[in-house]
Amino acid sequence: MAVGTKDLAPEQLRGLDDTKLADELKKAKEELFNLRFQSATGQLDNHGRLRAVKKDIARIYTEMRERELGIGSAPAAPKAPEKAEKAEKVEKKAAKADKKAEKADKPEKADKAEKKAKKADKAQEADA
Repeated sequence: MAVGTKDLAPEQLRGLDDTKLADELKKAKEELFNLRFQSATGQLDNHGRLRAVKKDIARIYTEMRERELGIGSAPAAPKAPEKAEKAEKVEKKAAKADKKAEKADKPEKADKAEKKAKKADKAQEADA
């Protein structure tokens, strides 16, 4: 039976990205500080919690070190394919606007098509 927080089991830690792992470390260190302070003032009820938090901190450090050495890896970000799909859509819209600008007989329509093309370009730059 593992001692510590149920949320910080090694399986859950492997599922966190590096920034969330650092946040968990910060929270655990703050909790350890507060527990030590309570212990020093005689207000600590559960002395076993000190040991559990120390083990949580050790688990987090272990996971961070494994990632540093290449033994473990951070979870992959699933949002990359979505960005590629958005970029393709924006490119198609820009191409369509360019075609409309070429076909436009009136200068007003050409101006509108150019504005749409510029807008699509800006959206593409923002996504990249």
